[in-house]
Amino acid sequence: MKEIIKKIAEKNKELESQEVLRNQTEMENPSTATDRRNFLRKTAIGGITLAGMMGLNIGDTIARTTSKVSRASAPSDLKITDLRYALTTVLGGTAIIRIDTNQGIYGLGEVRDGADPRYALMLKSRILGLNPCNVEMIFKIIKQFGGPARQAGGVCGVEMALWDLCGKAYNVPAWQLLGGRYRDKIRLYADTPESNSPEEQLKLVKFRIEEQGYTWLKMDVGINEIAKIPGTLVNQKFWQNNGNLNQWSGDYMSLANARHPFTQIQITDKGLDEMAKLVDHVRGMVGYDIPLSSDHYGHFDLNNGIRLGKALEKYRLAWMEDIVPWDYPEQWKTITEALETPTITGEDIYLLKDFRPLIDIHATDIVHPDLASSGGLLETKRIGDYAEEHGIAMAMHQAGTPVSFMANVHCAAATQNFLALEHHSIDLPWWEGLVKTTDGRQLITKGFANLPLTAPGLGIELNEEEVKKHLSPKDKTFFAPTTEWDKRMSHDRIFS
Repeated sequence: MKEIIKKIAEKNKELESQEVLRNQTEMENPSTATDRRNFLRKTAIGGITLAGMMGLNIGDTIARTTSKVSRASAPSDLKITDLRYALTTVLGGTAIIRIDTNQGIYGLGEVRDGADPRYALMLKSRILGLNPCNVEMIFKIIKQFGGPARQAGGVCGVEMALWDLCGKAYNVPAWQLLGGRYRDKIRLYADTPESNSPEEQLKLVKFRIEEQGYTWLKMDVGINEIAKIPGTLVNQKFWQNNGNLNQWSGDYMSLANARHPFTQIQITDKGLDEMAKLVDHVRGMVGYDIPLSSDHYGHFDLNNGIRLGKALEKYRLAWMEDIVPWDYPEQWKTITEALETPTITGEDIYLLKDFRPLIDIHATDIVHPDLASSGGLLETKRIGDYAEEHGIAMAMHQAGTPVSFMANVHCAAATQNFLALEHHSIDLPWWEGLVKTTDGRQLITKGFANLPLTAPGLGIELNEEEVKKHLSPKDKTFFAPTTEWDKRMSHDRIFS
């Protein structure tokens, strides 16, 4: 493991140890009530790990972990009766889904940002009438309908909602159903805001660190930011769209849809110097106590990725993200072996099976699943556990509403090699208000997400009036009936 990752992991352990120490101090305080003391003792010890139950399936694991809890429903009689959605404006269009049951309890999930809600709606006919507590069985029924990136949005959204439902049925938090927790607070990483002047940006960075309390930042450092500087790039004009090297939209033959090795865009020495200046400016404001990650370089090949990585090494970045596509493991291994800076990819990978080629050959130093694409809570925990066995850490990509945010928080709590979770909507003043916590806790405190220790399921419910204020203008239906998706019209088995 590279030295920078070791330092980050050690810092995380120190923060977690401090939390346990605080609990221990309160336990020993004579004024602490007996029931509170017993609760704190249990939280200090932690939950049951999946590693201790490797011989059990997830149903047996849930049965063991919840054998003495009070139920909030009759779990064995639960049936799925409906699936509906509301499309929010978060990140241009992010759908929250709701799975209803015959006992009045419901589960919340989310279709990944920018994905079509129909990725989830098409699954409705496959899950109606099933018991939502059979999470793994239902996941195996529907996982064939997922794919990389946003194609997985429906499967992952349903899986999130099932864990929320299962936790409510058994009256335990989702992290407990994953085998217990390693931490009570989840470290977040935040983007570094841009501005029109160094002075204004310094104010924004100080606000991010000193007022908002974030202890980990990430910045974009891409070729689009130097495209208008003469002499910085080779072969850029062939790909420019209105003066931009846009990597997000365009037709099939645009830069946005061209795989990195096929653009033949090269960065000159002057271009490398200009990109280094961007990082130098931010590092100068942030200092070296705070990890600084980087992303969104643009589409160019591994040779230029290595050259850029070497130009930025002196700034001790926490990682370089998505330099080339995730499905080039051999190229990733070449880049990783060439650089001192840790490498990371994975936000568009669906299921553990497609993480394995990267992990097995240590192609990257860190894996980076997005729970809304990687398969949901349990599959993402499996990805983290498999990476841990190979000495690889896990950070988590997240760009959505508080629903997927909380699903990530539960998974991060239950996964030992976790580093930090992305928070992509920090500057939306209404974002946290889309939900209410069911145990009264704050969603986020000073750069850390607060794990619900007792609240069942994901530990949130929708603030419906606030969600209605932020519905997408493309679809303002707000959990309208979806009966057109009730009837199953195909035979889905994928083998003869």
